Amino acid sequence: MRLLPLTAVIALVVLPGSAAAAAETSASATPGASGFTITDPRIKESSGLAASRIHPGVYWTHNDSDDGPYVYAVDSATGRTVARVTLTGIGTPRDVEAISVGPDGQLYVGDIGDNLNGTWDHVWIYRFPEPKQLADVTFKAEQFTVKYADGARNAEALMVHPVTGRVYIASKSEDKGGLYEGPEKLSAAGTNVFRRVADLPWVTDGAFSPDGGRLTLRGYFFAKTYPWKDGKPQGEGERVDAPWQGQAESVTYSADGSTLLFGSEGESSRVVAVPVKPASGGSATPAPAKPGGAPAAGAPGPAGEQGGGGFTKGAAVLAVGTALVLGAKRLLRRKPRD
Repeated sequence: MRLLPLTAVIALVVLPGSAAAAAETSASATPGASGFTITDPRIKESSGLAASRIHPGVYWTHNDSDDGPYVYAVDSATGRTVARVTLTGIGTPRDVEAISVGPDGQLYVGDIGDNLNGTWDHVWIYRFPEPKQLADVTFKAEQFTVKYADGARNAEALMVHPVTGRVYIASKSEDKGGLYEGPEKLSAAGTNVFRRVADLPWVTDGAFSPDGGRLTLRGYFFAKTYPWKDGKPQGEGERVDAPWQGQAESVTYSADGSTLLFGSEGESSRVVAVPVKPASGGSATPAPAKPGGAPAAGAPGPAGEQGGGGFTKGAAVLAVGTALVLGAKRLLRRKPRD
């Protein structure tokens, strides 16, 4: 989706530039973190991130739409594109929103956006093997048709569980989003029906930890990590100190699980690293804001104010920002393509 100019204005309303810079600096300056800037001018709407499992420090991304059947590999050490994959055998992508790496060593690309919330009665997932060599290459991808058991909807988050290989999609709804579970194995021969297994807030992306024990979700005004058990997220989740970005579009874990990386749309967009700290049980959870620093996304601030990665203006301002985003969403929805 394309709300960058307006959401940038909203960011200025709810978060002064100096505070936004401080939030990003705090996150990226933490020991062990490794953020980067995407320098490729072709990548203007980075809408998903996935850490390579075979190329250390490389992250896969793609444009939201109007780009073509392309997936890009970006080297986090330089911010430069080191490979572009051209997909064939899939037709024309419609609204690509997410990418994830499965335990089978394949990349899953979610052509799952639907800005008119039900215009398309089906969406698609594309799958292709992660290239062993980083170079421009063409792959014939598998294409999977997806429908939801309870009707068509908009979505921007696709996550492949790193142990079971099962695919999940999180719908994006201003009322009540949901987590949808795909079949045990995707079939290219028929329709894959995804069934709702949990209610979620407004999600723009998500990622499983490499061990499959946690699911991190992000939205415009929150980020949380949930324990994952019995095929579902558990409890209310733990707040994550996600950065404020012009348009909060993507999140992934680093390949070793030590860091969460948050991305956004826009030219020369910044990917911000947030270290993951060990939880009391020994597993890792994203580090919350430091005392005296910016509260974590969605965290209650002083006197009940709502915080979030440097957001300290309180619930009233958050409501204004939300209203502006929702208003822009309704005004700027794109017409569906065939």
